[in-house]
Amino acid sequence: MNKPLQDNICESRLFEHLYKKHSKNLHDFLYYKYGNQLNPEDKVQEAFIKLWQNCGKITTDKAKSYLFTTANNLMLNAYAHQKVVLKHSKKPQKSTTNETPEFVLEEKEYHQKLQHALSKLSEAQRVAFLMNRVEGKRFKEIAELLNISVKGVEKRIYGALKKLREDIDEL
Repeated sequence: MNKPLQDNICESRLFEHLYKKHSKNLHDFLYYKYGNQLNPEDKVQEAFIKLWQNCGKITTDKAKSYLFTTANNLMLNAYAHQKVVLKHSKKPQKSTTNETPEFVLEEKEYHQKLQHALSKLSEAQRVAFLMNRVEGKRFKEIAELLNISVKGVEKRIYGALKKLREDIDEL
């Protein structure tokens, strides 16, 4: 025989019972009210997640009301977000830039010079340099990842900077 369900939603058996009892009705309520466009299945799941997160604060007699209110609010938020997205998509997109064609050409040329100079670096220098400048890692993090000392990382990065300056100025 099954034990009677306790009055604590945090107990998995009671929560599972609530899910089986209310999930279909909650989905149907959201589907009939808002349609399928805003993913009522997802909102049902989110409502039950919120119920689980707040299970200690909600009694079993208030659980159904909490679920329906939460799911309805989630749908309203999704609908409001969709309206904002639609509003911004209707705005004309700026297709011009303030850069002159000469600037764009110079930028392309500089990018090519940089790529060429990066390819001339040793692999150790390039890896350390890109981890620092592109990925934003600190010297200590790079040292741990590469299994070298922090001074070794500093030497690689500063060497890479010196070589890059020379190569780019040369070109």
